[in-house]
Amino acid sequence: MAPPPRLAAPLLLLLLVGACGSAARADLVISRADRKVDLTSHIVRVLTSLKVENAGSEPVSKVLLAFPNIQSKNLAAIRAFGTEGKVKGLSSILPIEVVEPSGVPPELTFFSALLNKPLEKGKILHLDVLTVFTHFLQPFPEEITQADSQLVVFQDSSHYLSPYPVKVQTLSIRLPGGRVESYTKYGNTKLVESELKYGPYEDVPPFSYNPIIVHFENNNPFAVAKELIREIEISHWGNVQITEHYNIVHGGARLKGEFSRLDYQSRPNARGVSSFRHLIARLPPRAHSIYYRDEIGNISTSHLWSDSKKTQLEIEPRFPLFGGWQTTFTIGYGLPLEDFVFSSDGRRFLNITFGSPMEEILIEKLIVKVVLPEGSKDFDVSAPFPANQWQEYSHLDIAGRPVLILEKADVIPEHNLHFQVYYKFNNISLLIEPMMLITGFFLLFVACIAYMHTDMSISKNSPSYLAKLQWDE
Repeated sequence: MAPPPRLAAPLLLLLLVGACGSAARADLVISRADRKVDLTSHIVRVLTSLKVENAGSEPVSKVLLAFPNIQSKNLAAIRAFGTEGKVKGLSSILPIEVVEPSGVPPELTFFSALLNKPLEKGKILHLDVLTVFTHFLQPFPEEITQADSQLVVFQDSSHYLSPYPVKVQTLSIRLPGGRVESYTKYGNTKLVESELKYGPYEDVPPFSYNPIIVHFENNNPFAVAKELIREIEISHWGNVQITEHYNIVHGGARLKGEFSRLDYQSRPNARGVSSFRHLIARLPPRAHSIYYRDEIGNISTSHLWSDSKKTQLEIEPRFPLFGGWQTTFTIGYGLPLEDFVFSSDGRRFLNITFGSPMEEILIEKLIVKVVLPEGSKDFDVSAPFPANQWQEYSHLDIAGRPVLILEKADVIPEHNLHFQVYYKFNNISLLIEPMMLITGFFLLFVACIAYMHTDMSISKNSPSYLAKLQWDE
């Protein structure tokens, strides 16, 4: 087997060359940096705990965070939490924004964590930064047979890439278990069970980059939704109907050769270890009228568990998914209106989660459609993150129901937060459709009565007219 791909040498050179004068102007010093990387899923999560000290004479109102462009293009989410003091206390969320400092290498992307109040001279800030990356683990080899395990490559730096000097730092990488083909070894590197540790490193200069490559086994589901259309329909008769249309592909190493169902059914753990057959959706507690179907029809191979805290739906597609295989299906369920629609200041608002209820799924394109009741007006959306928004009207009612549409790319479980849709609605509008039906039936009966008492004959000498007279007599 060929060795894993190496990091580009020109990139490392530029990182090291452009570092010295660009960030030396900062008065901040990182006393300690501890990074924990979670590689147990195909979604990579990195938690960086920083102890930042202001060694200058002026207050500092922001902390810069640097990432190589090859990493930032796969950055799906970044969050920062900070607290000031020698002892770490209750943290508060800090705003994050993209910045472009002058004099820094163009191969880097910078974010700025804005502090709630300036950090004074000699003060200490405890900063936790959570970053989530997608498409960060690369299958190697890219094609495997049905009996092979899936091997992936992770590339990073054992040094924390920082625009500030770091006194002490460590790196811990959590692996999913199984075999480890190879990993970059330095003097202070050790592998203990399923955890790989680098460091501690002392007195590391700014922008230090020490490349590492880890080649390991990861057979966890690489579930990627190429597109998910999520429809949320509000009915003030007491129900919120959810319909989700999935187009899912296995994003891991592609299957090479033929697939043998006989081998898979006889030894699924040996002849299909890299595939996945089940997906789990965690629905709200009082979900009801749950169904699961695909283009052929209803799929009965699903299991449902429910209690007072959650409703768990385990679905099984018609065939196992190997690398490169895809499937489409639809799940739907109803929710009680009173659990998700509320009133405030003369307006109503929907409060519901944004993303998919599926566990550990990456959604490359998510479209959320919120169908409001007919007669709604003055509507707007409040989301915890940027998303493309527009509106249209459905054509299934009298004047059309407002439909608010949100679209976002690279949606991960961390995006499954609550968002709100505000609108005004008069309860009298509930009577429009019943009155329309009553009026329609009334006019139909009047038309039938008028037809029965209307003389439709053309001539009094016609056989039909004479027959009618004879019948009346």
